[in-house]
Amino acid sequence: MNTRWLDNHERAAWLRLVAVVELLPGVLDSQLRQDSNMTHFEYFVLAMLSEAPDRTLRMTALAQRTNATLPRLSHVVRRLEGRGWVERFPCLEDGRAINARLTSPGWDAVVAAAPGHVDAVRHHIIDPLTPEQLEQLCDIGDALLTRLDSDGRMTTGG
Repeated sequence: MNTRWLDNHERAAWLRLVAVVELLPGVLDSQLRQDSNMTHFEYFVLAMLSEAPDRTLRMTALAQRTNATLPRLSHVVRRLEGRGWVERFPCLEDGRAINARLTSPGWDAVVAAAPGHVDAVRHHIIDPLTPEQLEQLCDIGDALLTRLDSDGRMTTGG
């Protein structure tokens, strides 16, 4: 095997991407825990349900949109059910499938959390970039997602 080692410029770009990937989840999680008493993943689940028709998705579709395993998603949805934010019920079209639906209190929770979350995203990601860099970030994301999410599981509808 002939390894194509990273040159200094490639290594610098890679290390910066790794730093962003490692630091950003903690920053977003901290803000949401402090302001809304939820984790970033819980917010993401609620947000995906809030954008779905009838605020309902099959658990398998929700797992795909959140890049979660079914066991992890089930655990989180159980916590959200305990808070009255989500309810699960059998799918009418396929009795083997389970749907998750955002409840009215869940809608209120995600609506209340959204402004602080958007402020954090804007502060840490959007505002430091020029309009040209933001466009480049979209292009870079698209290029990477062509390989990382080639079937569009996380980007469908985005």
